[in-house]
Formats: sequence, structure tokens, C-alpha cells
Amino acid sequence: MEKVTVVGAGSWGTALALVLADNDHEVRIWSHRQEQVDEINTKHTNSKYVPSIELPETIIGYSDIGKALEDVGTIVLAVPTKAIREVLQKISQVTLTPLTIIHVSKGIEPDTLKRISEMIEEEMPSTLLKDVVVLSGPSHAEEVVLRHPTTVTVSSKNMESAEYVQDLFINQHFRVYTNPDIVGVEIGGALKNIIALAAGITDGLGYGDNAKAALITRGLAEISRLGSTMGANPLTFAGLTGIGDLIVTCTSVHSRNWRAGNLLGKGQSLDEVLENMGMVVEGVRTTKAAYQLAKKMDVSMPITFALYDVLFNNQSPKDAVDQLMARGKTNEMADLFNYLDKGTM
Repeated sequence: MEKVTVVGAGSWGTALALVLADNDHEVRIWSHRQEQVDEINTKHTNSKYVPSIELPETIIGYSDIGKALEDVGTIVLAVPTKAIREVLQKISQVTLTPLTIIHVSKGIEPDTLKRISEMIEEEMPSTLLKDVVVLSGPSHAEEVVLRHPTTVTVSSKNMESAEYVQDLFINQHFRVYTNPDIVGVEIGGALKNIIALAAGITDGLGYGDNAKAALITRGLAEISRLGSTMGANPLTFAGLTGIGDLIVTCTSVHSRNWRAGNLLGKGQSLDEVLENMGMVVEGVRTTKAAYQLAKKMDVSMPITFALYDVLFNNQSPKDAVDQLMARGKTNEMADLFNYLDKGTM
């Protein structure tokens, strides 16, 4: 049995706390909202994020991050990308124990263009950071809390740490693979949110399954091009954190990014969509970061560029799709082999 603190009591953090509790670990979960902590500890529910789910009494809520981390050597970092640096700074001020940090968010930081593992390494003093492990894959929290079969991947520069996290989480409902390609796992998990936003837009416009299939396929090509240019193994994008995560996020009403895109396709502005969602839509921020990365690295990402114009330059979704369809002729296999020749895809 291990002692693990989940930092962040949203839907995904709560779902992973439940998996850990099912595996008989001692689980703490931190939230900055005292009323949420009180609900977890007295009613054993987290109704805003996982409605109708009863939590085990062994999951204990904390609003004091120092107390939540007492005598803890492993944390699950389950906060939005934009909050990661602030939360890590708090953690570094209250812990004396070197930590294995399992990050489960999916994004890239705009402007710095850092992956989350790089942000963690920047913010945590080396004396307080044992290892960073990323957990990613096709995994809606709404299904994990119901103990529906789910499969994910964990990755780290240190495979012993990845295997440790695999052992922490794996059970009959939650299967965990390891993958040594931390760059590919992070990039696949982050960029699929861009394509999910675009898939929601095509559905909102009423364009049907043909459009969505093309979008997912060509979206995977964009993810592979950028990821491989950044040093990822192209085979990673054929796995759970590539095509697997892309399928589930582009086709499910559980997906925040798909729902946000769907509202954009139906004519709402970005500000209206974000207000109506009431939760973080990571794909918006990641679109900006991917646009910046593609410009910097001279990588062709037409879907990402079109979505950037919709989100940040007030282009209408229909006009963006029309421009994508009107692009010059290319050869699909030539495009593919061009990137394979470079060690990419």
C-alpha cells in the first residue's frame, strides 16, 4: 500500500483517486475550495464533477496543501495547465520529501512552448523532485468512475518510475501500459484536443461522418509531423496516446473540447462558449501553443492554423473549412513518405 496525494479535485483527479482507492492505497485529495473538501469528507461525493458517484471513505479531502503532502512521496498532479506553475510553487514551499510527480493534464504552455514535464522540472527544485511520470490515453473520467474498462499509458525518462506508476494504478478495470517516449506521449495527449475542437466544429456545422473521418486522419498526420520534429517516436502516435486518445476525444459528448467546438460550429463566440462550459477547455490554449511551435519549427499544420484563425482571428468556422477544402493538390503517400524519410510520419 502506498500513500498518494491527488492535487486537484476535478473530474479526472477524482476518477484517479477512485482507482487508487480501489487498489487499497491511502489516498488524499487536495482542493483549494473548502466546501468541496467538506463534501468529500462528510457526504463522500464530489457532485459538481462526478455526480451520482459515491466515493470510498478512504479518500480524504484536504484544503491545506501542506497537510495533504505530509509524509507523502508520490503525487498525482491533476490541475489545468495554466495553474501548474502556481500549484508547483506552493508544493515546493511546503514539502521536504523528494516527490515522484505523476502529471495527468494534457497541454502545452503558450509562449514558452514547454511540455508539462518540462514545466515541472523548471518549477521544482532538484532536491524535491525524484521523477516525473506522465499518465495519458483515451480515458473519460465519467467512464472511469463507473469502472468501465479503460486503458492508458505511463511514460517517464526513468522506466523504473513508469513501472512503479503502472503498478500503482493497474487493476481489472484500469489497464496501464508503459512507453519510454515521454515526448510523444505528452504531445499526442495535448494536440488531440486541437483536433477534437475542430471535430466538434464540423459536427456543429452539420457536416457529418465523412468530414470527421477526414479530420481525424489528417489531424493525426499533423500531430505526427510536429511531434516527430520535436523528437518523438512516430510509432507512439499509432498507440493509445495518439490515435486512441484522438478517437475518444473527437467522437464523444463527454469531451469538453468536442462540446466546445460543437458550440462554435453552431455560431457561438469563443467567449460565450467558455462561459457556457464552466470548465477548462485545454484545446483553446494548446491551439495557440501548437500554432507557435509550428511557426517556429516550420511544420505544416493546416487544420491547426485554421482553428487558430477561428479562435483568435474571428474567422467563421464555415469559411475556415472552405479554405481547408480549397487547398492545393497534394499526394497523400508522397506526404507520408516525405516525413518517414526524415524519421517522422
